[in-house]
Amino acid sequence: QVQLVESGGGLVQAGGSLTLSCSASGIIFSGNIMAWYRQAPGKQRERVAIIGPSGTTSYAPSVKGRFTIARNDPKNTVHLQMNSLKPEDTAAYYCNSFPPDESWGQGTQVTVSS
Repeated sequence: QVQLVESGGGLVQAGGSLTLSCSASGIIFSGNIMAWYRQAPGKQRERVAIIGPSGTTSYAPSVKGRFTIARNDPKNTVHLQMNSLKPEDTAAYYCNSFPPDESWGQGTQVTVSS
């Protein structure tokens, strides 16, 4: 059974930074494309960043240049460094594989005040 545990969210002022972490179990982590997703109230969940098994990354245009995804395969963890945060980044953030497994973690809330 896939288990995903996200952490590191919080309340931050616009322009600030946060680092999210995700611990994964129940999957062959090192062979998977991993991703961070987010869902704002009243909006559909969207993918913000992905990282392939070899470290290749891709970002949504809205976060490119501000967010950095990284993975640590021996520890089965994936991280999202978020800089220059904007109020529109406010959302619950989730990690999952890409394409996503049907099981999702509880997410971690990021709130950016203006």
